Amino acid sequence: MSLAARKDPIQSFRFNVEISGILVGGFSEVSGLEANTEFDEYREGGVNDYTHKLPKTTKYSNLILKKGMTDSKDLFNWHQDVVVGNIQRKNITIFIADATGTRVREWTFQDAFPIKWTRSELKADSNSLSVESIEIAHHGLVRM
Repeated sequence: MSLAARKDPIQSFRFNVEISGILVGGFSEVSGLEANTEFDEYREGGVNDYTHKLPKTTKYSNLILKKGMTDSKDLFNWHQDVVVGNIQRKNITIFIADATGTRVREWTFQDAFPIKWTRSELKADSNSLSVESIEIAHHGLVRM
């Protein structure tokens, strides 16, 4: 189903989340799109104008999805599985959609699992579909 064909509030959120190819929610803010490669510096005798930088490991920041909307229990249930020790690593895709629902850009996060789930306050006049934020650890990202 294309995003433009949906008749629910998710289509107004431009950052959408898929888990294993299934659309599970839309978010208005995404942060943590970061990779940082650590390195060792090596000084070579007789070379005084620079030091060698030797790459080591690359670390990825946790992905943080904020101000979300979903009618699916998949994100919450996935986090609840982690809480009880049943960690299921999954690839998730975040994509940006334009006003017509066409994917403009997407990122896939590998071996991901949720580490923090936050619900907005419960109020009688508020939308029960909202998710304040979810934080996801992962082993790397690929930009499609």
